[in-house]
Amino acid sequence: MSSETEPLLPPSSKGHIRRKSFVPGRRCRDATLVVLLILFPVVLLFSAWIAIEPTTFFFGRKLLDENPYSIPGGPLLPPKVGKLPFLGYNTWNAYHCDINETVILETAELMVSMGFKDLGYEYLNIDDCYSEKKRNDAGEIVENKERFPSGMRSLTDKIHGLGLKAGIYSDSGWYTCQMYPGSYLHEEQDVKTFQGDWGFDLLKFDNCAVPFDSVIKQGMVQKFNRMATAVVKVANDLQREPMLFSLCQWGRETPWLWARHYGQTWRTTDDIGPHWNAISSIINQATRYSWASDFFGHNDLDILEIGNYDNDFTFDEAKTHFTFWALYKSPLLIGADLAKLKKEDIEIYSNKELININQDPVFGKSITPFRWGKNWDYTNDYTYPAQFWSMQSQNGTVVLIINVEETPKDLSFTFVESPWLRAGALYSIRDLWSHTDNGTFYRNFTAKAVPAHGSVALLLKDVGDEPPNVWPPCANPEWCTDQNGTIIYTFNQHKAVWADSQFDMESYLVDDTKVDVKALQQAKFGKTVPLRKNQKWSTRKEERRLALQNGDVQGRPRVEDRLNV
Repeated sequence: MSSETEPLLPPSSKGHIRRKSFVPGRRCRDATLVVLLILFPVVLLFSAWIAIEPTTFFFGRKLLDENPYSIPGGPLLPPKVGKLPFLGYNTWNAYHCDINETVILETAELMVSMGFKDLGYEYLNIDDCYSEKKRNDAGEIVENKERFPSGMRSLTDKIHGLGLKAGIYSDSGWYTCQMYPGSYLHEEQDVKTFQGDWGFDLLKFDNCAVPFDSVIKQGMVQKFNRMATAVVKVANDLQREPMLFSLCQWGRETPWLWARHYGQTWRTTDDIGPHWNAISSIINQATRYSWASDFFGHNDLDILEIGNYDNDFTFDEAKTHFTFWALYKSPLLIGADLAKLKKEDIEIYSNKELININQDPVFGKSITPFRWGKNWDYTNDYTYPAQFWSMQSQNGTVVLIINVEETPKDLSFTFVESPWLRAGALYSIRDLWSHTDNGTFYRNFTAKAVPAHGSVALLLKDVGDEPPNVWPPCANPEWCTDQNGTIIYTFNQHKAVWADSQFDMESYLVDDTKVDVKALQQAKFGKTVPLRKNQKWSTRKEERRLALQNGDVQGRPRVEDRLNV
């Protein structure tokens, strides 16, 4: 056939073959149609699922407000459980094993009639000793028939009927600490009993009667994960909100590093006692992990002892006890016989301003120390724990000052020592115990005659800038520098303090920038002192001046002088 009637083909020697004509976009359209046909039923089924159960996602996770602290390998923690520290009552400190349904119900009724429920104390937690000494033939924990003749379900129904929630106790080992049945190897069965049959809302889980290594073959984390997993699984099976899970392992194996992945609170220390040494020891230990508390996970400092103390535990110590627990974002559990509380005990438990900070929905972090005070910073000393603490809250910056000594003391701090207070600001200050507004302050504040082992809790609100021309130009003297490069230097600081330095600025300023060093020193101290190389001028407390004059070229106070600075 001639070339006029037949299209030209490539030479066969090149291995080419004739192809079908190509229509642009046909294959893309075909592939898209296939994908749409596959995805359409999947999307339809997923939409129907969400419409039927809008709050549940894969494996018990919820679609909205998911707890951000769930981790691979651990239980999938549910949202909306334990975002804030829980408040309530626990039977142990007041009654130990002397509990029964009459005591529990009377306590529940008093929580309501005395106004504690309205303040947010909503959990009534039954501690150890409520069960029989042995499980039944089905392997279930059974309530003690003499102490709880009506049964636990009847009890929790009555507690719920008062508008409260109910908590129960168990242990991660063979037995509880009082040698009643523990939950080891019975975790899921016990959660079904506690939540499904008995109707409890919280589980406190202790750390006694640990199985032999050759039996358990797990560490602390895995041991508590057994119950954490059971709590979530049973809740999913029951289609209920999971019980709040409160780990009670006494601070063993640094729970502040891992426990939030398994529960909502974790104990940080050994058991508390109704005396100051126990309180100050817990405060001292709390400096190490104050960073760990946040939404959905809180350091638990143990049950409150207010109302259990004798003459060795003062009213001011009790106030410090409650104040620290509240501001540290610990759970607040009343641990005394409510019928025997004194007026001042009720006053402490009822401090609404402190409770509101504990329950702050905006800021989840707790107070942290910014200065130890009597001791060098970061000193481990239960007799003299850190004295100056601060935190953010939705209503301002909270500052806690603790007098750790045996006599009343004036205690001062400079605002910029706290990371949450700004330089050059004017602050209004409210006392969270007297519930009074105490005026406005700038640069620093002194709490007068703080009682021995007492405390001051303050709420500071930024109300603008400090007055102009305040002297010295920096509240923190370290590397205080003029725009022209003049270093307004005082000392290589251990404490940011400018006491005794309110000079007549106009007498010494030249062009608002430079200072006659010798004139300033002569006017203040009656003599001049040698300066470090490149040091422009110096104002300091008398102790620091003497330290420099006595040969400490850094201007630091001597060891024997530092406690007086």
